[in-house]
Amino acid sequence: MTNKLKAAAVGLLASMMMQVGVAHADLSDILSAGTIKIAVPENFPPFGSLGDEGEHVGYDVDVSNLIAEDLGVELELVPVTSKQRIPFLETDRVDLVISSMGANPERAKSIWFSSAYAPFFSGAFAASDMTIASMDDLAGKKIGVTGGTLEDLELTENGPEGLEIVRFGDNAATLSAYLSKQVDVLVTGNTVAAQLSADNPDLDIETKFIIKESPAFIGVKKGNLDLLQWVNVFILHKKLGGQLDELSQKWLGQKLPPLPSL
Repeated sequence: MTNKLKAAAVGLLASMMMQVGVAHADLSDILSAGTIKIAVPENFPPFGSLGDEGEHVGYDVDVSNLIAEDLGVELELVPVTSKQRIPFLETDRVDLVISSMGANPERAKSIWFSSAYAPFFSGAFAASDMTIASMDDLAGKKIGVTGGTLEDLELTENGPEGLEIVRFGDNAATLSAYLSKQVDVLVTGNTVAAQLSADNPDLDIETKFIIKESPAFIGVKKGNLDLLQWVNVFILHKKLGGQLDELSQKWLGQKLPPLPSL
């Protein structure tokens, strides 16, 4: 190959790489293709997991279906692990990530985030006839918590004086203690409480107050501004219309708490 041909080949390759680097699956591309690829949790119930019939089910899966329905396109679910979420978005293997993903400054260097679409929080859970609205109301009650967790730290640092905290070695032991009424109040993550409700349909338990919020956001590839704007309108529309609240009650057994915007 002559030097001129080599130079031409290198130039063509560089041009192709530049084109690949700026390619985006923005809203118009998705509508033209008639399909949207959305990353959902591979195994993180109740947000996403393999159901009894071999299909993925969960809160995030239902939100993905709503998005495809509103766009009028086919949905292709792409189950991912936590570590795959951002790389799959950056390399155009998916158009959106709806996988219980929290937003933070480090992640925001790589991708864009929508408004919050899903509740993810640590809270106090107890029977409906118990009047509990704040940390101070926990005084005089036995509080069950898994030792060494974020919830344990929050109770230790911010709980009222004389708070009776009963610590257990793992979530299973903590939940068992609540079921057997060894403790009056369960302090844990909302997904753990949701699973407890799902496993025990007759159990009297409800969210009393939120201790620490960490809502989930939809991930959008940088540069896809039209898609980001559409997703934000979608989230607002589904909040106002009550669909997200219905999904929260379906999968988490709780009403949707107020969700902050990004």
